[in-house]
Amino acid sequence: MRVIVTGRNLVITEAIKDQVEKKLGKFDKYFKSDVEAHATFSTQKSNHIVEVTIPLKNGTFFRAEGITEDMYQSIDDAVDKIAKQMKKHKTKIEKRFHANDSIRFEEIPEPTEVYEEQAIVKTKRFGVKPMMAEEAVLQMELLGHDFFVFLNGDTDEINVVYKRKDGDFGLIEPYL
Repeated sequence: MRVIVTGRNLVITEAIKDQVEKKLGKFDKYFKSDVEAHATFSTQKSNHIVEVTIPLKNGTFFRAEGITEDMYQSIDDAVDKIAKQMKKHKTKIEKRFHANDSIRFEEIPEPTEVYEEQAIVKTKRFGVKPMMAEEAVLQMELLGHDFFVFLNGDTDEINVVYKRKDGDFGLIEPYL
C-alpha cells in the first residue's frame, strides 16, 4: 500500500510521515500494492487533526479522523478507527460468504451483492424549494436533523447541508 501524506497549512516532518506510514503499513496484508492511503494533517486551535482515507476500486472506502492535542495520538486514533471499520467490514463479508479464509478487500464483490439482506425500508418524498445554504441550515436545526436536502438558489442544483462532529456545518455540492 502506498501512503500519500498531505499537510493543510502545515509542514509535515519526516518523523510524522514515517510514523503514519509505519502505522498504516500494518494494513498491507489486506490490500494489493496498488492501493493508496491518503493521510491529511491539519491543525485547528490546539487540536491536531489527522484524516485517513483508503479508497478501493470496487467503490468501498475506509475513512477515519483523529483529533487530539498531540499529532502522534491523532495518528493512532485515526488508524484505530480504520482498523475497527475493516474488522466490522470483514466480519460482514465472512458472515455473508461463510468462509474462514483470509479476505483481501479488493476481492470483495460489489456492495449491492454483499448487502442483499439489507433493504430500504422507508422512502420519503418531499418538495424542494430554492433557498440559500444558510436557510437550509436553519431548516435542519428547526427539524432537529443531522442533514437537510435542498435546492440551492444560486446553482439550481440539489445540495445537502449536514452537521459535522466538531459542531460546524458542511455543504455537499454534486458535480458530474
